Amino acid sequence: GIKAANELKTDTVERLMEGEGVVNRIHLLEVEDFNGSGRVYAKHILKPCHSIGFHVHEGEQEAYYFLKGEGSYNDNGEEVVVKEGDFTLCKSGEGHSIKNSGEEDLEFIGLIMNV
Repeated sequence: GIKAANELKTDTVERLMEGEGVVNRIHLLEVEDFNGSGRVYAKHILKPCHSIGFHVHEGEQEAYYFLKGEGSYNDNGEEVVVKEGDFTLCKSGEGHSIKNSGEEDLEFIGLIMNV
């Protein structure tokens, strides 16, 4: 099926995973669309200095594909600068966080899949 932009569910989550500020999300798939294979497929938007706190994935993995901006990505304790076109994968048993370290919105697609 096709969904127009105004039909996509949006939400704003404060202090996601104990992060700072808020993350705005545009959900591309709903949980029921995954048929048990995952739970999030969404565009995430972080304002400058806002973040998603460090968290560990168990029994699932999360991929980020960066569309715009610059961020500081914590990959199991190692800080790495990410920007447009970069991709990250946090596998089951691993942890990550992301902070907008730039001066414009940080936008990325996030996908959480069961493993």
